[in-house]
Amino acid sequence: MKDTEDTGRVTISPVGFIRTPFDEKFAVPRQSSLVHHGHFEIFFYPPYDCEEAFNGIDEFSHLWITFLFDRIPEDPVFRPMVRPPRLGGNTFKGVFATRSPFRPNRTGLSVVRLVEVKRYNGRVSLIIDGADMVNNTPVIDVKPYIKFVDSVPDAVSGFALEAPKMHKVVFSEKAMLQIKDSGVSDFKELIEEVLSQDPRPAYRTQQTDERVYGVGLCGFDVKWQARAEVIHVLYLEEGMPG
Repeated sequence: MKDTEDTGRVTISPVGFIRTPFDEKFAVPRQSSLVHHGHFEIFFYPPYDCEEAFNGIDEFSHLWITFLFDRIPEDPVFRPMVRPPRLGGNTFKGVFATRSPFRPNRTGLSVVRLVEVKRYNGRVSLIIDGADMVNNTPVIDVKPYIKFVDSVPDAVSGFALEAPKMHKVVFSEKAMLQIKDSGVSDFKELIEEVLSQDPRPAYRTQQTDERVYGVGLCGFDVKWQARAEVIHVLYLEEGMPG
């Protein structure tokens, strides 16, 4: 971290990046704990990838990951109010009272479960269970989750009192065949976890919607529709949604 005295700005460099199945923001779940299928691995840049830096991390089941919303363009003007999706996208709240990615410093914070510490040739990467980050998101820091201080059972959560509603997901025969031929492990389960959260913009969920959506997962554009609160997976195309 470098402190530039003439501007008062602080520059932070990433320590690594994360590989996830999510090829775009639309595919990312609203919280890291809502997805448990797919491969999630954090890689570190030298010199942060040395084994000494991770000595003792195996003793913790969960980690805090600080990351950068690098797909969100920097805004030269500070905007103090945002519209959280949980409130339908029509109600404004203060940016510091939300988890919106549209923040002054575009930083995010997630709790993830540590699955495995991979050690090879003196270097380290971390395999984790689920994440709410786009593929190749820069990682700023990793810290252990401490249960007796980080868990607050009687905490008040404002407008986010409950987990988001989950929707039933059904697959067409064509989609099932394409998923089988894709060679992606647990692909069907991953699609179910992502689409059951209904990633559509909030205003779309409040009306009849005949639109066919595409969501980028594992190098495929997964095409789907929402009909009467049921998500229908129609077919897959290779590449990013167009």
